[in-house]
This record gives sequence, C-alpha cells and structure tokens, in this order.
Amino acid sequence: MKLTTVGVKDIKFPVRIREKSGTLQETVASISLHADIPKVYRETCVSTFIAVLNKHQDDMSVNILAQLLSEVQNELQAEAAHLEMSFPYFIAKKAPVTETTSLMEYNCSFTGSIGKDEEFMLSVQVPVTTLCPCSKEISSGGAHNQRAEVTLNVRFRGFIWLEDLIEMVESTASSQVYALLKRPDEKHVTEQAYDNPMFVEDVVRKVSEMAKIHKNIYWFSVSVESFESIHKHSAYAYVDSNEI
Repeated sequence: MKLTTVGVKDIKFPVRIREKSGTLQETVASISLHADIPKVYRETCVSTFIAVLNKHQDDMSVNILAQLLSEVQNELQAEAAHLEMSFPYFIAKKAPVTETTSLMEYNCSFTGSIGKDEEFMLSVQVPVTTLCPCSKEISSGGAHNQRAEVTLNVRFRGFIWLEDLIEMVESTASSQVYALLKRPDEKHVTEQAYDNPMFVEDVVRKVSEMAKIHKNIYWFSVSVESFESIHKHSAYAYVDSNEI
C-alpha cells in the first residue's frame, strides 16, 4: 500500500483572528492540516505541523494561510499541503431599538491548499429569520416565521473580511437574529420580518446577487436551511456561482 497523505485532524487550538477594527479576537479553532509528502519525512511530520501552527497562532487570517502552508510544504518537501480551520467568531451587535449590545456568535472557517491545486476559501454560517410569504398571504392574522441558517462560501482575490460577508448575508433576510433583545426590539424585528416575507429561494437569490457584484469574489456558493416552525421538515435552497 502506498501512503501519500499524512497529517493531523481536528486539533483544538487557541488562535487569534484579526478583526476588521484592527484588534485581535481570541478564539479556539478546530484545525486539520495534512500534506502529500515523501516517505522519509513521515516520522517528523506531526511535530512540523504543530510547530508551524504554534508560530502563527497569535495572528491568524486568510492572508496568513498561504505562508503557513508554504512553510509546511518546504519543511516536509511536500507536493501539496492542505489546511481546514473552523472556529466561532463573535461580533458585538446592537439591538435595533434599545441599542443594547450583545455578542453574536458565527461559525466560520478558512480552507486552503497549495501545490497541485492552489486555492483558498472563506466560509461563514449566519443565522437569520425568514417569514413565509404563503402563510402571510392566506392568514387573516399573523404568519409563521422561523430561524434559518445561511452558509456562504467564497473564493476571492486579495483580501476579504469576515465581518463584510456576515453583514452581506444579514442584510438579505426577513430580519436579523440577535443574542439579546428587549421588548421594543422584539416588536421591531417581528414587524420587520412580517413586512419582509421571504422563501429560502429568495434569500439565496439576494445573497447571490450581492456576492456576484463584490469586486474581490470570483466564486461562491450559498445555501439556506430554514428550520420550519410548523413543519417537521426543513426548507432548503442552494446555488453555485458556476451554475448561474
């Protein structure tokens, strides 16, 4: 049997992620790092992976990935190197009426490869609210709404901030989701969603339209899963920019 790929999988690792504000956010990432390497280096590969992660943990961002993977590739004389890193990212959000501030969590990930196939991808998972247009149309009062999750994956030129992708997604739904709302805020987001009904297909289209015109994004995929409040199933929609 020819063994060609060796690495480490699902290491929990403290990292600092650069924020758009210029500060560094401390979080804990789950990291998988592997390389296609010659046999002579396989006994030392794990220590190499950990050493490289230690070196870059204090300032991790998408523009660091190429350098990190290049160091792994050079150290192990690898044909290719690959990294997947997922982590919770927190943004302070103000409630829409009272402006009460709370921390909102978003699941994000960096994925990168160099060597045979060189590409980098940034992903965000953003919770939103969708309100059913059909329910609103046929009901004499009210309409059913639900929390939904939008997953946006992008390949890009130059640099792009997590905050920009999250803001892009949040602007397309019936309403945003917040970690903390007081009564006036609840009234606002409920009425906002009622005035802005959307199917999952509508959210996918709106996110796609915004991603398509972003100057740094050259490929994207968008999926939306709506956790239905009156159905046993979820509603789902997906689009790949290569198929548009």
